[in-house]
Parts: sequence; C-alpha cells; structure tokens
Amino acid sequence: MTSRRRRSALLAAGAAGAFLMVMGAAATAEAATYYSVAPGLRLNVRSGPGTDYNLVRLLPEGAKVHIYCQSPGTTVSGYYGTTNIWDNIDNGEYVSDAYVNTGSDGYVAARCG
Repeated sequence: MTSRRRRSALLAAGAAGAFLMVMGAAATAEAATYYSVAPGLRLNVRSGPGTDYNLVRLLPEGAKVHIYCQSPGTTVSGYYGTTNIWDNIDNGEYVSDAYVNTGSDGYVAARCG
C-alpha cells in the first residue's frame, strides 16, 4: 500500500512539474517579445491612441518596447510607413506603430479592450 501511494504521489508531482515547466516556457517566450523603436529617434509616448492625447514621456534612442495590445487611432506617417495602429506599451501609454519595427503592417497583438 505504501509504495503504491508513493508512486501515485511521485507521478502527480512529476505531472505538475512538467505542466509548470511548459507554462513557464510560454510565459518566458511571451515576456521576451520586444520590438525596436526606429533608429535615431526619441519617440513620443501618449496617454491614448492618437496625437491629440497628452504627451506622457519620451522614449530614448535605441529603446525597445513590449506591446501589450493595439488600438486604432490617429493615422501617422513615420519611419515604418503610414498606419492608424497604436501600440499600448504600458498602462496608459501608447506609441504609433509607424515608429515600431514589428515586421508587419497589421496587428501583431490583441486589440485593446
């Protein structure tokens, strides 16, 4: 009886550990998705998806950003073309996708809620 319980406990612990390893790998892969801002630019960060929103801060030259979600907004022409897509890079912080090297002319993240 005792060895059967131990075996079941070890199997359950092994399965849980494998699950956590897979989940950890997925979280690490997602967290590692950063995109470069156009070279040589200090990029305006706005409080919403458009040029009419308040300026929150400037990103320094060489910055990389994580895109949490994307929203349509003011159309902007920039280093990577013309687009109305705005990237949410933090709570209440948006940059125009025209200045972010996502490798795509479309959405690369979910739309903001």
